[in-house]
Amino acid sequence: MASSSSSSAQNQRRFIHKDRFGYVFGLLRTQSYLDPAARGPGSHTIRTLAWNPTGQLIATGAADRTIRIWNPERAHARYSTELRGHSAGIEQVVFNPVRDAELASCAADGTVRFWDVRSKTCVSRLDVGGEAFTLAWSADGRVLLVGRKDDTLVPISVESPSNPTTNGETNPSSTYTVLPGHPQPVQTNATTFSHYVPPSSTADSSSSDYELDLFVTTGEGTVKILSYPSFKTRHILNAHSSSCLSLALAPTGRYLAVGGSDALISLWDTTDWVCRRTMSSENGGAVRGVSWSFDGRFLCGACDEPGTSGSGLEIYHAETGDTVHTVQTGSSGVPAVAWHPTRYWLAYSTTAEGPGNPGGLKIVGAAGGGL
Repeated sequence: MASSSSSSAQNQRRFIHKDRFGYVFGLLRTQSYLDPAARGPGSHTIRTLAWNPTGQLIATGAADRTIRIWNPERAHARYSTELRGHSAGIEQVVFNPVRDAELASCAADGTVRFWDVRSKTCVSRLDVGGEAFTLAWSADGRVLLVGRKDDTLVPISVESPSNPTTNGETNPSSTYTVLPGHPQPVQTNATTFSHYVPPSSTADSSSSDYELDLFVTTGEGTVKILSYPSFKTRHILNAHSSSCLSLALAPTGRYLAVGGSDALISLWDTTDWVCRRTMSSENGGAVRGVSWSFDGRFLCGACDEPGTSGSGLEIYHAETGDTVHTVQTGSSGVPAVAWHPTRYWLAYSTTAEGPGNPGGLKIVGAAGGGL
């Protein structure tokens, strides 16, 4: 009973009313993480961020080919792990959603690498036949979808040797198989899978019963809803007046957020695929990344274009579209943003703006415990 009461109190502490969110979140300190590889403006731009499923680690991928695994509670680089192997800048990193030590990365060198971040080793290197720039992992960890710059989607089958766990232990390496690619007729940008997972007792990723929803943004301003693994089109959302660049499904599954080159984030109700509202960025730049808070109530978008004095990273309330808080970033662009999976911690990267502002990874809330 005591354990249940403690859990209830913790949940009450975590959930903050919309009207108080700006005040409470604004009291949190921002922790900076300086990578020793950063040697000047533009030398170490972090393009991508990813929390592991437990939120105990965060991975960064940079233009200088560096992947680094950070402990968010210990900001000094000596507590981090550097992973190298790609011969071109890192485009995206993403953790397996059911194996907390398994990380995937892609780069313009045409390869996808899988890493065991506990043993600090690359466990597999796969050639995907072209410049890779996006990754999306299915919720059950069985499929990793790679997006190439020639608008081809390449699935990778992931077979785990045992039941997946997130207990913090090093798991045996998976088996990875590149499947045939699927060329798309239009410019294809970001992708993400639905949260639905077919019952493991009746389906596997190679069976006819295994079917997932796959969301794909396009250069025509649309979002295509495809069926995986057939890649047949189920529905098309006319989302933006220009290219759709990013998207993220809310943890609750209620909304799909889509970021566009028109500086807007559109919010789509997944029950009827109606656009409920749009949110605009004061910065006015293209929204290249979108991230949801763990409770699906707040979201924000990343814009890597330099802002104006006083601009920053805006946090929106999903149900109203109101801006509830702005994280001040000065004139720095924000190439990537990622909410913590279970806490009101917000990780983002900034571009370097000179000796006094080296850029790099920053986490609101990590300093002093947060919420």
